[in-house]
Amino acid sequence: MNEFAQKAEENLKAAKLLFENRFYNASANRSYFAIFQSAINALSNEGFNIQRISHEAAQSLFAGELIKRKKRYPSKLKAYLNQLRVIRNDADYELKQVSQKLAKRQLKKAQEFIDIVLLR
Repeated sequence: MNEFAQKAEENLKAAKLLFENRFYNASANRSYFAIFQSAINALSNEGFNIQRISHEAAQSLFAGELIKRKKRYPSKLKAYLNQLRVIRNDADYELKQVSQKLAKRQLKKAQEFIDIVLLR
């Protein structure tokens, strides 16, 4: 398991702990980073250069290359990186709070993404 896979699993565990302790903004943030790092791990395993890869590049490569072209993962995962990033940005940069319901949905998607991408 490479470093990004370990980071992804650590962030998923952190997201769960934060959610359980009602830190919904922080949980949403960690949920996003769990799938972002999982996607980077998948890209690395496919031979892509991940050195200092941006969020946009990781999302584009994961969706375009690993889902659309190579069909390594189900198409529903294509939207997860962007959806979770939007909520993470709200949690980090907006005045509004992430609700318990939204944080729970974020966590569920992160778990599903990691189950499919890392445990394959």
